[in-house]
Amino acid sequence: MTVIERLWLTYELPAVDGLYFADGRAYEVSASRAERVLRINEALDVEQLLSEEPDLVACVDGLSTHELGDGDVLWAGEGCYGSDGFFGRVRSDRGLVWAVFLEEADPFRTIQVSGRQATFTSTSGTVITVDIDDPSTTGTA
Repeated sequence: MTVIERLWLTYELPAVDGLYFADGRAYEVSASRAERVLRINEALDVEQLLSEEPDLVACVDGLSTHELGDGDVLWAGEGCYGSDGFFGRVRSDRGLVWAVFLEEADPFRTIQVSGRQATFTSTSGTVITVDIDDPSTTGTA
């Protein structure tokens, strides 16, 4: 079981702007209200990050869902603090496929799907569109 999977058992993610996959891959990300894209930056070593700062985790709680045809669910919501937001894809049993955590985007409440793309909108107006199968292919810095 990967670090990300262990955290997800209690609906937690690293409290760092990132894209996290259940298989352990992780990337630093950035987003802005001016663009609708998630910028994929450098690979992130979650094990090292949490060994140096074990308390750098945040709980997440879903506020909206969108069921996909294959039984998976897109899930969006908030973190432990007012400015945190997250969105991701989970299996029907709520096991993680991938998740994005953003410290300053505010909670994500709206999910719109068009083909294999989903657009997530936060309460502060941050709008991000990603590929629902692999958000790491969405944008690179």
